[in-house]
Amino acid sequence: MRSQFLLNPEITFLNHGSFGACPKPIFDNYQYWQAELENEPVQFIQKKSAGYLKNAKEALGEYIHCSADDFFFTPNPTIAINTIMHSLRLQPGDEILATNHEYGAMDRTWNFFCKKTGAVYVKQNIPLPIISKEQMLEDFWKGYSNKTKAIFLNHISSATALVFPVKEICDKAKELELITIVDGAHVPGHIDLDIMKLDPDFYTGTLHKWMLAPKGSSFLYVKKTFQQDLDPLVVSWGYEADVPGESQFLDYHEYQGTRDISAFLTTAEAIRFLKVNNWTAESARCKKMILDYYVSFCQLVDTVPICPVTSEFLGQMCSIPIQTKEPSVLKELLFQKYKIEIPVMQCDHGIFLRISLNAYNSEKDLEILRSALLDIKSTTDLIA
Repeated sequence: MRSQFLLNPEITFLNHGSFGACPKPIFDNYQYWQAELENEPVQFIQKKSAGYLKNAKEALGEYIHCSADDFFFTPNPTIAINTIMHSLRLQPGDEILATNHEYGAMDRTWNFFCKKTGAVYVKQNIPLPIISKEQMLEDFWKGYSNKTKAIFLNHISSATALVFPVKEICDKAKELELITIVDGAHVPGHIDLDIMKLDPDFYTGTLHKWMLAPKGSSFLYVKKTFQQDLDPLVVSWGYEADVPGESQFLDYHEYQGTRDISAFLTTAEAIRFLKVNNWTAESARCKKMILDYYVSFCQLVDTVPICPVTSEFLGQMCSIPIQTKEPSVLKELLFQKYKIEIPVMQCDHGIFLRISLNAYNSEKDLEILRSALLDIKSTTDLIA
């Protein structure tokens, strides 16, 4: 399977979670669309792009179980969340309930908007180790107050690599009449996603991570009740359009003038690649490797798992607590000396070595990492 990818064969790549990795057939399709654009830019942009986008959206809508009319493509989830924040009409004292496991860029974005509006970003502590889903839910709702306006939650956390009980939180949030915003960057192609069953108000996910699309392909789903109130992040030809489409929502957010939509248009090919290569089985194999190896890696660095080692909390990633005073030095050493691409991540809960696997990985890759860590422990003081 590794021969299907463009990854450097000299590198042990254990970091699919950061930016994904694109297989050759999907990348070839990406270049096909780029060539199509450059072959006749005027016809492509002015006449063909809408139809091409519609086809890509219909394929994705079927895959994530929602209508193609209820989402639009964005380059990344950060742009998606910024779009939402511009339209929330936050007031002084309004609270946004999140956790202290959210992605750093999201924390910074919420802090920016809260400083502008006087709203409050509540990072509720979800302590480690995780004991149970019930305990996670109990800890999360301790942050709720009568000032809470919206829930913001990652579906799978980045630094701690944990699957969160988003369905249960969305259900209760609806009972409390709260807005639900879900950052599912790590979800599509990784764990099952059925947006209609989940029923959030807003959901963003990437295609360029676990769905294997080229970089810069994501989406923002918006429930119909919020579509008319969602302002465009960039005002362009879709606002008060000369020839309005059937949906003002899509006019506002899709008609952006000159841009390269090639990454979006690979969606159907990415889904085809996953099906043809039985990605359900490939994903299951990777998830099993995570469950099989997690405890032993924690033991190697004298720590313990941060959650029960089950599929309820872990997918194709796990975060190993590691005691080091120089995480950036450790990361560079692993790459420069041992040719291992793996993040050493620092957050509120400590420092973690995060393993994320995909079909191009094997147990041999994990044994290479094990040997490197043993060598570092015996020859340096980087790992306590």
